[in-house]
Amino acid sequence: MSECDNMDSSAKAYSKNIQKAIKALQRGEMILLFDLEGREAETDFTIAANAVTPEDVRWMRKDAGGLICVALDSEASEELGLPFMADVMREATQCSTALHKIVEKGGDLKYDSRSSFSIWVNHRDTRTGIPDNDRALTINKLGEIVDRTLAGEEVHFGSEFRTPGHVATLRAAKGLVHERMGQTELSIALAKIAGITPVMVVCEMLDDENGRALEKTDAKQYGKDNDLVFVEGEEVVEAYDIWLSSQ
Repeated sequence: MSECDNMDSSAKAYSKNIQKAIKALQRGEMILLFDLEGREAETDFTIAANAVTPEDVRWMRKDAGGLICVALDSEASEELGLPFMADVMREATQCSTALHKIVEKGGDLKYDSRSSFSIWVNHRDTRTGIPDNDRALTINKLGEIVDRTLAGEEVHFGSEFRTPGHVATLRAAKGLVHERMGQTELSIALAKIAGITPVMVVCEMLDDENGRALEKTDAKQYGKDNDLVFVEGEEVVEAYDIWLSSQ
């Protein structure tokens, strides 16, 4: 069986909802991604980094309201030298004893064993880094540099980006959803299934009434009202396993 046949048979095995999500992401459209009940139980706006426009950034900050982050593939993160922020802070404790008490440690998080935060960056062509157009540029360039890295090109992250900045980067776990079930890993798994650059933007949906994470039922309704595909983490895991078996 050829590689194309494998891809076709895998696509047919995915649920209709996952197929809709894949097509939306391939078209550069936004989807809604829910992780798991009992974990964060949050729904994130999710879109491919290469497709983001200033209008998308505005949409996320106004209608989602959470932190706009960029999830990056583990292999690319390693090649680019992007560390986990907790590791950076642990190193910094050698210079500041005060950090010993605040750096993330086992048991700190109620929803997972560790966070996926890496460094915060601005692209060097931005001015302050915070306006919608600046953040869109930084996000697009993160997608581009990962494309180049995974294509085998030797690139230097610092030649294009500086830190601290206004775009939070997230480093996906190497085993993706088999190691961690955050939106970081779920979104990168979806990118791999869709065959797009594994750099994804995620932003939590918050409730304007109570300030908490938006309830799943309300997020689903928002999706219906705005014609956005709503995907649950368990669906992504099932599809990712199908995709893995075809590789």
